[in-house]
Amino acid sequence: MAIEIMAVGGYSEVGRNMTAIKVDDEVIICDMGVHLENYISLTEDEDLVNIHPDELIAHNACPNIELLGEWKEKVKAIIPTHAHLDHIGAIPFLARSFECPIICTPFTAALLNSLITDAKIPFKNKIKVLNVNSSIKISNSLTMEFVSITHSTPQTVVAVLHTPYGKIVYANDFKLDNYPVLGTKPNLARLEEIGNEGDVVCLVMDSLYAHEARKMPSESVARAMLKDVLLGTYCEGKAVICTTFSSHIARLKSMVDYGKRMGRKVIFLGRSLHKYIAAAESVGLVKFSEQAEIVKYSSKVKSRLNKMMREGIDKYLIICTGHQGEPQAGLYKMAHGMFDFKRGDHVVFSSSVIPSPTNQRNRHVIEEKLTSLGVRIFKDIHVSGHAAREDHRDMIEMLKPKHIVPSHSEPDRMAALADLAYDLGYHERFIHLLKNGSILKFNGA
Repeated sequence: MAIEIMAVGGYSEVGRNMTAIKVDDEVIICDMGVHLENYISLTEDEDLVNIHPDELIAHNACPNIELLGEWKEKVKAIIPTHAHLDHIGAIPFLARSFECPIICTPFTAALLNSLITDAKIPFKNKIKVLNVNSSIKISNSLTMEFVSITHSTPQTVVAVLHTPYGKIVYANDFKLDNYPVLGTKPNLARLEEIGNEGDVVCLVMDSLYAHEARKMPSESVARAMLKDVLLGTYCEGKAVICTTFSSHIARLKSMVDYGKRMGRKVIFLGRSLHKYIAAAESVGLVKFSEQAEIVKYSSKVKSRLNKMMREGIDKYLIICTGHQGEPQAGLYKMAHGMFDFKRGDHVVFSSSVIPSPTNQRNRHVIEEKLTSLGVRIFKDIHVSGHAAREDHRDMIEMLKPKHIVPSHSEPDRMAALADLAYDLGYHERFIHLLKNGSILKFNGA
């Protein structure tokens, strides 16, 4: 068979994404991520720490690369599509098992280098930078193309593998946002061109919200929601604290912009926020250091908070970690003694609750604590970075793939994407619901 696709991780759960594509005798790996909940349960840390890969695999915290078998010796490149830990977090631990480079966009490369350096993880693989809307020849037979797409972290791409037998398109994660707050629009013209070339053998596609019959709203909608809360709610004399994903640079930009319009000094608190901001600044995406203060070390956070309270807390907009209620994060520590909350202070959760029992329990705990302190809570000031069903429809119709593989979810969500493919006229033999360890074989377009 000319082409084989192996579902290594992310096909039986949300997280630890990894897909291997074998073309004749060469293998490309797309994504290599951690399962965040299992990783934090094992390490008791949100950041990467130097831990043996076997421990991570044993706790289902990263993909089981032993599933690759003889494919391991044939890997030519590891291609992370963006900088989220469920797509790059296992690279520092597992890439050493492969004699190949990592190829990724500048922001992803900057963050990956930071993760490896901070955790002092031994790392031998070369990290090659490929800009969005560019291509790189991996071998005489294989070329990788990065097509610009939108998501909730910068420089996310659809990875298009050009082979002698047609193209494999890997869209895991994406959103079709024509009004982004930061970065470029999706390169829809190139995606349509690829589809019109008529040789897309297979589309591997994020199916997390395939069950929701809507188009996912633009990030500009989340920006408007933030504006409404931060500028449209009375907060005179009150603390205002915002929390969101550290990787969501566009959301952080909106917070900085509106903090300045509120006449407040913006303060970022925490190591994770510093890490992502530093990566974004290093590649010229933002200049937050010129617009805000960044307190990196947890040992200095309490003293900075004390100084803010002495000076007048209503002079500041605080941005911190802890949107899921994580006990290690800044907001949890603030609510449990590090900060003197007053009745009527504001906490803005610019995120949704990631639907796992641990996250749901943690969020319930932090919300109850904040409520007991008299804090006003603003929840779900957020739109997702993932496509919904109508975005999936557009992507399929643009690319016109022969085969479709739902990914990045649990079986019910992947089945919803399969149902959409049926609605679009695909026969069941061209729709493939894989599980971790499954291999799909076919002969080209």
